[in-house]
Amino acid sequence: MLATVTTFVFAILGFALLLALWRLLRGPTLPDRVVALELTASLTVGFIAVDAIAIGVSSMLDVAVVLALTAFLAAVGFARYLEFGGRRDE
Repeated sequence: MLATVTTFVFAILGFALLLALWRLLRGPTLPDRVVALELTASLTVGFIAVDAIAIGVSSMLDVAVVLALTAFLAAVGFARYLEFGGRRDE
């Protein structure tokens, strides 16, 4: 049962990752691309978490937490960039 659920979750996460990468490549503005990049990082955290549950290695969750914190800091940095007059359109 767990194998079926993890396979389904990996398929859904993979489809969402493809859509996020499509938006990353086709995004008309820089903020669209940054949001897609943040979504890609969040989906990667999801992949790592599901994989940690599937194989039973809880130390992989530390990697997921570090990636999530790094993605959060990147989002804060981009928000500061836009706040202080960074370009908003291409």
